[in-house]
Amino acid sequence: MLKSVLLTAQQSAPFIRLVNPLKESNEVSAARNFIIGSTCKTCRVMINNIPVKVYPTGAFVQELNLKEGDSLFLIQSNTPEGKMVSKKLQYLYRKTAEAKAVTEFAMASIRTFPEGNLVLKPGDIINFRVKALTGCTVEWPGKMRLYELPALQTEGIAGIYQGSYAIKETDSFSRFQVPLTLIDSSGKKIQKSADAYFSVISALASDIGITKGRLAHLEYGLGDDRLGGAKMGYIDSLIRLKITGKFGNKYRVQLAPSRIAYIPEEHVELMPKGTFGPSSLTGKWRISGDSAFDKLEVQFFQRLPYQVKLLTNPSRIEVDVFGATNNTNWIDQTNTAKEITRATYEQVADDIFRITIFLKHQQHWGQEIYYDKNQLVVKVRHQPEELSLKRLTIAVDAGHGGSNTGAVGPTGITEKELTLSVALKLQKLLASKGAKVIMTRNKETFFDNKERILFYRDSLPDLLVSIHLNSSTDPIRAKGTATFYRYDAFRPLSKSIYEEMLQLGLPEYGNNGSFNFMLNSPVEYPNALIEALFLSNPEEEMLILDENFQQRLAEKVVRGIENFLENCKRDE
Repeated sequence: MLKSVLLTAQQSAPFIRLVNPLKESNEVSAARNFIIGSTCKTCRVMINNIPVKVYPTGAFVQELNLKEGDSLFLIQSNTPEGKMVSKKLQYLYRKTAEAKAVTEFAMASIRTFPEGNLVLKPGDIINFRVKALTGCTVEWPGKMRLYELPALQTEGIAGIYQGSYAIKETDSFSRFQVPLTLIDSSGKKIQKSADAYFSVISALASDIGITKGRLAHLEYGLGDDRLGGAKMGYIDSLIRLKITGKFGNKYRVQLAPSRIAYIPEEHVELMPKGTFGPSSLTGKWRISGDSAFDKLEVQFFQRLPYQVKLLTNPSRIEVDVFGATNNTNWIDQTNTAKEITRATYEQVADDIFRITIFLKHQQHWGQEIYYDKNQLVVKVRHQPEELSLKRLTIAVDAGHGGSNTGAVGPTGITEKELTLSVALKLQKLLASKGAKVIMTRNKETFFDNKERILFYRDSLPDLLVSIHLNSSTDPIRAKGTATFYRYDAFRPLSKSIYEEMLQLGLPEYGNNGSFNFMLNSPVEYPNALIEALFLSNPEEEMLILDENFQQRLAEKVVRGIENFLENCKRDE
């Protein structure tokens, strides 16, 4: 389609292709909107008889500042020869209605925090927030009363009631919708139930689960965004977890007296009642090495959950094992270990046992963490003996693909097409320097992110770079290049690439850390995600549509990798 977009723009016949808005009639709640689209390269565009800039690609963008009510826009595209086409757009702009107090005897809404259907244990707290007629009483009869908040706490809106209920040992409700009662000053009552269902964990129910699948992961909390919940990290299968509740589709697990986490239900299998919980003393330790890896092995009586941190200054790996208690007298270490200089341990809290592995080199090169039966193994990769591309395996990930189109530019070009085009150029450049290159995809096809993670976990590259293009609802002001990393230990790779990308003359959008993207989550190899520029911006779209610019971009990525390797040499 990359060629077809360029060919279409070169047509002499006028046309108007819009990527925003997609409908002729549009209801909006904001005054600022954008008309975004493309026409032929030689065409002129007028919107309501006002000339609009047409970029050399044929793209055009017009910012609108609407007035309340209906607005009609006539878009005209004409060639120098006088051929013309037109398109009409209609906007109905209504401001978002300001929140108003309830003026009749009613409960307008009931919200609970946490939200969703909940399975709780004694001691858990449900917070309620009700919007109702002011000056009344709201209660869960015999259980709880809600109190009306001062207007200063509710942006001046009267009739906002809040209250909390702590689950008691005597509570035994199952799939129960809490009935709240509104009572006015005359004693008149109405009742309304919360939408969510609540259940209390039965004493007869299983509270032990084990992880399943290759992508089981723990999350810090119930928060969520387009990248998913904030991950503590991936963990192995068949690990025992103490379940203390369920919030929507996530189980809450008790890792230690002071630590909880959440895990999606798809990664958990419940065990029969009577299954022992996650608890173990530490056993035998050993550190050894071979030609490619060092291994630290710690014996436990069962598989316990863990969290891994990659730390710098000094370079080290921290593994917190939950449910473990120290029973260790010594750590065996052989001279075959080349990257692990030493390991220490500390019982930092009840049921939190910390293993610290100190590394020889400043740069982390990745580690695999898994169980061999009930033995925890931390397999640490050696720094490559020769820090040059001709000795390395580089993974190149072309973002999106297939039905996952990614961002769309003003001309209608999609992110998936352009990332593949850049990735193929990057593959060729790396191969010309002797690198072995592994591609997520080298053609137009769908590849799920979970599949990508497992593919690279099995193929184990030395480095991974993922190619993407950014996008924004503001096609005029949002611009620039960016790189992203999750762990500080892998920051040097993204930083080196970012500094090279800036030499393309693109504005700074930052080298961004703690990025909760799936392909930045693996700890097995250094990785970086590149958002080369904003495809939504017509000027930057014009750049990335240029094959020569794509080539320069690929060259900068290669140079960034080479600089990263040179810096690793200096740190030895």
